[in-house]
Amino acid sequence: MSTVDPVITSPYYTEWADVFYYISPYSWGYIGVALALGLSIVGAAWGIFLTGSSLLGSSVKSPRIVTKNLVSVIFCEAVAIYGIIISILMIEKFSDKDDIPEQKSLFSAYNLFSVGLTVGFSNLFCGVCVGITGSNAAIADAQTPETFVKILIIEIFGSALGLFGLIIGILQVGDASI
Repeated sequence: MSTVDPVITSPYYTEWADVFYYISPYSWGYIGVALALGLSIVGAAWGIFLTGSSLLGSSVKSPRIVTKNLVSVIFCEAVAIYGIIISILMIEKFSDKDDIPEQKSLFSAYNLFSVGLTVGFSNLFCGVCVGITGSNAAIADAQTPETFVKILIIEIFGSALGLFGLIIGILQVGDASI
């Protein structure tokens, strides 16, 4: 007597693509929101950790660098704010209307998921980039104060990664509506 697994012989799942198709569009959209917000906050925290530890260590040698190098921590906090901004824009795309066609709803769900990945990972990498650059700015400023402005310019370019991710995310969100 052979036993048949009811999940495998289910008429709903004929291939692996059906598994993704039958997941609620709201789930994909909310996972995108969570990725955008979560990865942005992780990137900001990681950057603050990298910058803060080097800043505290370097301030032992020269305490004057603490106030100047807090700019690096502010750049890292901006990364988390970018994640909050895009998350608010993504949450506004959810509605209670039932008259949205199924294909548009699926497109919007995958769109919000991809926005979450794009903005989340760009902010994660931006936070690490700004953290490493801010760490090196604190160490270099403790040894030679003339290098601070030069490294700060590089840090601004690194901070632009998160801003570019935010702009691309805003353009991607566009006319999505679930």
